[in-house]
Amino acid sequence: MNSENLRTNPAEFDLLKISAKGYRSNPSANYGESIPAQLDIVTLKFGGSSLFGGDRILHVANLVRQAAEKSRVAVVVSAIQGITDRLLSIAQMIVQNKRADSRTEAEAVCKLHLETLEHLRLEPDLCRPAGARLQNLAEEFLQLSTQECNMRSDELSDRIVSYGERFSACLVAAAIEQTGTPALPVASSDFLMTGDIFCQAEPMLQETRLAGRNLLLPLVAKGIIPVVTGFFGATYDGRITTLGRNSSDFSGAIVAYVLDAKEFIVWTDVDGIYSTNPKESKEAQLLHELSYEEAYTLATNGAKVLHAKVLPLAAKTGMTIWVRNTFDPLARGTRIRSLQSAPQAGTA
Repeated sequence: MNSENLRTNPAEFDLLKISAKGYRSNPSANYGESIPAQLDIVTLKFGGSSLFGGDRILHVANLVRQAAEKSRVAVVVSAIQGITDRLLSIAQMIVQNKRADSRTEAEAVCKLHLETLEHLRLEPDLCRPAGARLQNLAEEFLQLSTQECNMRSDELSDRIVSYGERFSACLVAAAIEQTGTPALPVASSDFLMTGDIFCQAEPMLQETRLAGRNLLLPLVAKGIIPVVTGFFGATYDGRITTLGRNSSDFSGAIVAYVLDAKEFIVWTDVDGIYSTNPKESKEAQLLHELSYEEAYTLATNGAKVLHAKVLPLAAKTGMTIWVRNTFDPLARGTRIRSLQSAPQAGTA
């Protein structure tokens, strides 16, 4: 496969996007047909702290490259740390008709991402298309930040905050390509179907699975890494919805579910899941092995490392979940799986 052609000719990807969007107008179509044979797929999710600045994004790209040497890979990304809060404030300014303020803050957000692209120090043949994608997003975002608000505040908020993940996906895909591995940014709204409750939308898993496999599997089968935006989806008529704050883990698990990934690795800024908050208790112990049920209990009782909705979804396909530290990738982390079917201690 000629990776240079993949870098400079995204037309095939655009056609795939069109076919996925077409699902909304023809939901009875069988988009599960003509998919590639079973693939050995790993889904990696990176949180906002892992993407805070060009150096961290390049580090993430190298982690992705290493994973791609062993398995087919899909990536899910959050917004850069702190960006979602800034976008929510912009949405509030728009609702309050403070257009000058919203424009100023939107320009600052765009500048941050464009400067981050410069800090990646990409080769010219990669910088040009990445810059064009990022600039197009910035222009869309700036236009939205100054127009008259003609939608409900929660609907506007979801649309505005989706740009954090869109910007991240462009940056991370470009950094991965810099390592010599083909990658493309993918908007989750092109396949992640939800109801129309904004700010806390529920995914329609069956429809999402069909549309997602149609869009993502052909890319993964050809060795192209889809860098998918976390956090948001869309209604059947294309309105952007979010799955709730801190839900990128959940959307990452949805991508893993769609692809029948054998592993879902959550890369974050801690070594794994602890018995209690290590910042509050010296008795906290790192838990190396958990069942879905044990991890779910911890998540629903205040543990913030992993979104509770990840666990029931993972159990549907039996995928193994890892929580690992982006900044200490040699650390083992926490493994979550069905312990009933797992090998006995000492045989793993």
